[in-house]
Amino acid sequence: MTTYPAVTTAAIEIPDLPDRTRMRRETGARLRSAMAERGVDAAILLLNNNVVYATGANWPLGDAGLAHVERPVAVVTADDEWPHLFLPFRAGAAAESELPQDHLHPPVYLEFDEGVADFGRKLAELVRPGGTVAVDEFTGAMLRARDRLFPGAQPVDAATVIGPAKLIKTPDELSCIRKACRITEEAIVDVHAALAPGVRQIDLSAGFVRRAFELGATATMLDAIWQVMPDRKADGVWTTHGDLALPLLTTERELKAGDVLWTDVSITYNGYCSDFGRTWIVGQDPTPRQQAQYQQWRHILQAVLAQIRPGATAGQLARAATEAAGGQRPWLPHFYISHGIGVSAAETPMIGTDLGAEFDDNFVLRPGMVLVLEPVVWEDGTGGYRSEEIVVVTDGGWTPLTDYTYAPYGD
Repeated sequence: MTTYPAVTTAAIEIPDLPDRTRMRRETGARLRSAMAERGVDAAILLLNNNVVYATGANWPLGDAGLAHVERPVAVVTADDEWPHLFLPFRAGAAAESELPQDHLHPPVYLEFDEGVADFGRKLAELVRPGGTVAVDEFTGAMLRARDRLFPGAQPVDAATVIGPAKLIKTPDELSCIRKACRITEEAIVDVHAALAPGVRQIDLSAGFVRRAFELGATATMLDAIWQVMPDRKADGVWTTHGDLALPLLTTERELKAGDVLWTDVSITYNGYCSDFGRTWIVGQDPTPRQQAQYQQWRHILQAVLAQIRPGATAGQLARAATEAAGGQRPWLPHFYISHGIGVSAAETPMIGTDLGAEFDDNFVLRPGMVLVLEPVVWEDGTGGYRSEEIVVVTDGGWTPLTDYTYAPYGD
């Protein structure tokens, strides 16, 4: 059981299972509100996670050869409660969308000139002439037909509308994220139990994926990471920034007693992601130096948690982590101290990036935001320590969405 500083926790009502129809109505209202604030009449969404958010369609893009040819496309208009969804023929029941039948359309193939021409004709029926259109991605064929596809004003970036809409999660979205985390953690129990010298990294991956899907996972979001960390930075893989490499792909390497593993896995449930990270040691307990690193990580985590409340800024969290770490930033230079999560495994807010302190100081936390906290503690000769915790900002502070042991370092 994870132990948190109780003084900062606050409850929030999250249903055990999401009401998908209610969730779609509420996320749709948020998206249309963001469109209205920015004067956008229609949004065309190609990126899979954006389509999931707007429509509820769950279409995992697993085949690299078809990922950009056969994919769902959403059109959201400001004056229609329901978005329109152009669905691949092969999606079938896997799409699991609650949209009315007259809002479900045959596929469009936007990688091809003919497909874009066909889409343009359908778009003219859905979007009023002269309206402001937002698009999240262009294919080559769309760029070639840009003036014909969008006569008059050129489209704007859809990130300016869908990004703000995603920031605040509805209770049903939180239910999806928590369920994804529970599936992940339950599957990790079997993986953790199988950890032993002689086991291959890919064996851990196989066990995790099989168990996660048995428990109700919809898709895997990344190849599971069970990275063996070097004792010293100088012994690791070369990087452009001179710091540790993470993540590195899983291999057939057999684990050895004393290996320090940094884990990182993510699955989806109903299109919403989990994120799991822990540090494990193969076949033995941590040394006193390694145990001290874990305690330092806990100290940093609690310093950050103590800052989380509505009205706090991302800059406050970053500074609290740095101060607790003795003045050094306790995260990898190509990552962050915290990131959001939802239909993507890493969403805004991303705290501690190269956008700088001014950006973080201008980002204010609000109830319903979800944060993945991932401090890193490193000391040469130990393999380091890294774990992740997910919390949601509440009216009175925060409450956890994750709950997994820190073994072999602690409870």
